[in-house]
Amino acid sequence: MSMFCYQCQETAKGTGCTLVGVCGKKDNVANMQDLLIFITKGISFFTNGLRKLGVETDEADKFIVDSLFMTITNANFDFDRFVAKVREGLKLRDELKEKYLKAGGSVPADVHESATWTGHTVEEFEAKNISIGVLATKNEDIRSLRELVIYGLKGIAAYTEHANNLGFEDKSIHKFIQEALVATTNDSLNADQLVALVMETGKFGVSAMALLDKANTTTYGNPEITKVNIGVRNNPGILISGHDLRDMEDLLVQTEGTGVDVYTHSEMLPANYYPAFKKYKHFVGNYGGSWWQQKEEFETFNGPILFTTNCIVPPKAGASYFDKVYTTGSSGFTGFKHIPERPAGGRKDFSEIIEHAKLCKPPVEIEKGEIVGGFAHNQVVALADKVVEAVKSGAIRKFFVMAGCDGRFKQRSYYTEFAQALPKDTVIMTAGCAKYRYNKLQLGDIGGIPRVLDAGQCNDSYSLAVIALKLKEVFNLNDINELPIAYNIAWYEQKAVIVLLALLYLGVKNIHLGPTLPGFLSPNVAKVIVEKFGITGIGTVEDDIKLFLS
Repeated sequence: MSMFCYQCQETAKGTGCTLVGVCGKKDNVANMQDLLIFITKGISFFTNGLRKLGVETDEADKFIVDSLFMTITNANFDFDRFVAKVREGLKLRDELKEKYLKAGGSVPADVHESATWTGHTVEEFEAKNISIGVLATKNEDIRSLRELVIYGLKGIAAYTEHANNLGFEDKSIHKFIQEALVATTNDSLNADQLVALVMETGKFGVSAMALLDKANTTTYGNPEITKVNIGVRNNPGILISGHDLRDMEDLLVQTEGTGVDVYTHSEMLPANYYPAFKKYKHFVGNYGGSWWQQKEEFETFNGPILFTTNCIVPPKAGASYFDKVYTTGSSGFTGFKHIPERPAGGRKDFSEIIEHAKLCKPPVEIEKGEIVGGFAHNQVVALADKVVEAVKSGAIRKFFVMAGCDGRFKQRSYYTEFAQALPKDTVIMTAGCAKYRYNKLQLGDIGGIPRVLDAGQCNDSYSLAVIALKLKEVFNLNDINELPIAYNIAWYEQKAVIVLLALLYLGVKNIHLGPTLPGFLSPNVAKVIVEKFGITGIGTVEDDIKLFLS
């Protein structure tokens, strides 16, 4: 065993990747990610102490969020970037320690080693990796709960970073992240206390998604019902992937008037729904489908690709598009060009990728037509009277929340078949890349209400919760679970984990989760979650629809 990672849905045999990640992550990268998480725990010991002494630590807040985000599945595969980040973290931790001691703090003799260990060479880092990974916690149930918290924190960090990039911040979120990181080092916490911490993680997941929703809508307006072109034009183009809308804005501003078109890819599709982006005539639409199809679609796009966040699939050797891929923010891959952070008050410099695009052929058209989206909470609440009337009249029998992630498993065809098999008096509400399993199907509408309502990115699952709470209020119900809404969620990585924990915190029960249950849930922890919240795996399409509609 040269590594151990089981944070994503596709982990080997459903139990853990031990030689190389199914995602393509090499063992040395996986181990350096473990070390970086370890360092963030030590940093958090000192930020927690400084906060109690009235000292804020903005630099550390940013470092911790960035570090957690970098370790999300498919975000960063660049070993050298992780080594540099570990060095930066150790330096920052020691500076915080000095500041803490000067402010009157003290370090107990039994403090966790993440607050004291130090190393200088890559060899020392790699030697330390052996003893501080996931399996360092021997008790399977404690390990399961600790990792559930950490994966939830990674999701919170992703959403928090996007909000921070737009100038929106909530210090209570940083405080919780850092307290929770230290809590995962506390051997005195029992399973019940860790379950409570898991639920509190869900609470702050709601806070992080609400913060990002406020940041996005304040900056770019509320998403609107939009028909998105999926064809191409004859200009050279840039394909922007990932989730960061600030990067989207910077790219659109700098490409205006250059003769270069901009297309969204995968989870960036919902950028098409925001009013502020619609003024750009060179913002063409969306190219291709879900993240895992990129190896084929990047070949036909012809132009450069910009990754703003996770969802990188390591390219095949000799891929024609290899030298056309750029990363920025927390994303990275060895050999891809990386665009540095924006200067304070300025924009990222995308001039290199724009000049690159000008030398490329236009995209090859792989499909034609339009897809409809933009059904975030503000838009759906505006249609509330129409929705309520459709429910009361029986025109809409039930809503199915099919949010979450897409992935490569053949089992995920279940979600396409499920959508196709649903009765015509049902409506799908979705967010995240799971929608690519059915958002191009011709499923029709109910009295003008499309049968697929796309709220946006994975973080816009918050919108689906807001919609549900609004309907609960409109129908004067006591419990959100009394609504005619069923939850059939697909998951892949850690942002889906925090969405799930957020839904559980909000009281949603009887969620079906697939295509498989997380490998990081020990049998005992899985049993607690099943018994307390009614979570189950998926079955056959026919059996599940019968169960949901019974």
